[in-house]
Amino acid sequence: MATARTAGRPGSEPVRVSVALGSLKAHIYQVELRLARPAIRQRMSLPVWIPGSYLVREFARNLQRLVARQRGRAVPLRQLDKNSWEADCDPRWPLQLSYEVVASDASVRAAWLDTQRAFFNGTSLFLRLHGCEGRTHQLELRGDGADADWRVATSMRPLRTDARCFGSYRAADYDELVDHPVEIGRHWRGRFKVGGVEHRLVVSGAPLTFDGERLLADCRRICEAAVALWHGPGSGRPGAVAPPFRQYLFMLNAVEDGYGGLEHRDSTALVCARKDLPRQLPAGETSAGRPGEGYATLLGLISHEYFHAWNVKRLRPSNFCAYDYDRENYTELLWFFEGFTSYYDDLLVRRAGLIDDQQYLRQLGRTINQVLQTPGRRLQSVAQASFDAWVRYYRPDENTPNGTVSYYTQGAAVALCLDLSLRAQGRHTLDDVMRRLWERCRGGSMDEAVLLKVVAGLGGAQLAEHLQAWVHTTGELPLRDLLVGQGLAVHDDPAQWAQSLGVRLADGPGIRLRTVLSDSAAEAAGMMAQDEWIGIEPSGSGSHGGGWRLLQLDELGLYARPRDQLLAVVARDRRLLRLPLTVPHAVTTWRLSVREPVRVGRWLDGGSGAA
Repeated sequence: MATARTAGRPGSEPVRVSVALGSLKAHIYQVELRLARPAIRQRMSLPVWIPGSYLVREFARNLQRLVARQRGRAVPLRQLDKNSWEADCDPRWPLQLSYEVVASDASVRAAWLDTQRAFFNGTSLFLRLHGCEGRTHQLELRGDGADADWRVATSMRPLRTDARCFGSYRAADYDELVDHPVEIGRHWRGRFKVGGVEHRLVVSGAPLTFDGERLLADCRRICEAAVALWHGPGSGRPGAVAPPFRQYLFMLNAVEDGYGGLEHRDSTALVCARKDLPRQLPAGETSAGRPGEGYATLLGLISHEYFHAWNVKRLRPSNFCAYDYDRENYTELLWFFEGFTSYYDDLLVRRAGLIDDQQYLRQLGRTINQVLQTPGRRLQSVAQASFDAWVRYYRPDENTPNGTVSYYTQGAAVALCLDLSLRAQGRHTLDDVMRRLWERCRGGSMDEAVLLKVVAGLGGAQLAEHLQAWVHTTGELPLRDLLVGQGLAVHDDPAQWAQSLGVRLADGPGIRLRTVLSDSAAEAAGMMAQDEWIGIEPSGSGSHGGGWRLLQLDELGLYARPRDQLLAVVARDRRLLRLPLTVPHAVTTWRLSVREPVRVGRWLDGGSGAA
């Protein structure tokens, strides 16, 4: 059970929180909290996870030098478990807590501080004062130690700030306090409006060639497409239905090599590779082409996280309405909240006109092939995979593809099947389902029963039963039939040798196996993850010559044909092994193309399901 919240009382003093950039070179934040009227035994804890990333990350391991004081005197502190403490207090006097947080995690999930940039999520920095979670929290961001050109970017509501946005901010409660990450440093800044709501974009780490105006314009088009989906065509125009937030902030950190994002109620934290940013063209040159694959992937990420402002931050699982920050929070619905969001991310980029049909279908085909090449789909339902996210998805190993499915890709495939099934009936689309859910749940909590009722109301009871089976069983999805029925052609192209053999390769030189898939030729030969595949020999040659060294796996086709019997020479723990391998026939991967342009265009443009 989540710890009960104590509602804020009129006139009660807020919990006061102060953050200073203690030591940029030692990567240490200094944090102070002040509680005007503590409990006799005041308990406090630091979250062990951050909503949106379903893994216990133990943020308390970075907390140090925790001290409690009243009236200038130290108060006894007892550590109760890995992330919580208790202070013996005199309830007549304010309690002051001070501590340090080491910030060296460059991801979007935790906290970072160095001489170039500061970033933090509240779940990494702010102790939760038990019994006071429902009170107003007032945050003071101190600029001591920051360079003169550093600025603050956050979606938290400001109270009193200076020209660089250092100063005080207000959050209605603890949940809101930790749901507004903070970016501090030198960053490119831009803004636009959608539906009368201001959207801001800040980019850190961008090279001099960065085309910020192009990214800003493309973000605006994606946001307009998302608002139109949730609230109907024309909703992004002034005077129409506005997005469900007073303002929105994109925080993008460009690094040498990275990718990811994390959603928040009024903002998102993103990371991308610098090479994927749009670049300014030399004077006199213009670009009439579509974005490259890296930039298109970044636009899909932006679309995904923005969509979450509706789907999981507001429309959310009923058991996510009061987070328990001390332990795992389980749900079987990540296939909907992450998977359906994954279906819409690239689709909205296409609706925004930023990629063409061919680019979209190539990305959709990649998602479908990932589903079809995951043996775990025959073992675990996508609902169970959602529940097991805490121990499986965020802790992948060599057996992960064999034992589970991704609720992102499998969930996106379920969304595709539901959308195309509705369109085949000619009356409704998945857009209608999402809008109906938003209206019925009033942008709040939902469960699977509500979703099934909405689907049954729009598409009939049989379709609701199909959806339930797609989610809770391991049967194959009717992808091919639905795609063909929507006016696409599905081509079976020969796969590369890795897919045919049933292996996934590790990055780096040589042929090192990262995963051996179930029921594959590689598994039948006895290969294992971490094996280095060195070469092949004719079967029966023993230790004598006559073999071939393989530098790349695709060279296998030079020396072998399907059904040939070979010895695969692998190195395992520095021992050479000769494993009997039967060369398999090539498997196929799906490639999608347009067969009926009008029908496909109606789908990709967000038109009705009518033929």
